[in-house]
Amino acid sequence: MTETQTQVTWLTQDAHDRLKAELDDLVGQRPVIAQKINAAREEGDLKENGGYHAAREEQGVMEARIRHLQELLHTAKVGETPTESGTAVPGTVLTVRFEGDDDTETFLLGSREEGAHGDLEVYSPNSPLGSALLGAKAGDTVSYDLPDGGSMEVTLVSAEPYSS
Repeated sequence: MTETQTQVTWLTQDAHDRLKAELDDLVGQRPVIAQKINAAREEGDLKENGGYHAAREEQGVMEARIRHLQELLHTAKVGETPTESGTAVPGTVLTVRFEGDDDTETFLLGSREEGAHGDLEVYSPNSPLGSALLGAKAGDTVSYDLPDGGSMEVTLVSAEPYSS
């Protein structure tokens, strides 16, 4: 027997509202796409009907995005953006230093959808690095597993609330 696990996605209320509006807009476009397909179908031979195939492709892409948004919103945990600094939690911008490297890297700990409109890279709290950092305090060093079987240490330099 296998157990399926639904992955919860943390979103701010703003991101949830934006994604819900996108979903509503896409669902509202369904009749428009259906009309395009019907109009192109009436043009004749479907094998050589570029308009028909383009409309079907557009419909497929749109339906895939609708399914993705429905699942995302269904499993979303809507939370407020953290207000305190110093601890790595979803919704914070983390600055880290990797073992053996003097440079730092800065990213948002959250959903890809959360940071989709900014220049900031986003790491999921469910990723190896994200899960290792969850709950860490500034100055803490944690270790996480690499895809090649090794491990890497990373130090949390700072954790600041995300602001879009």
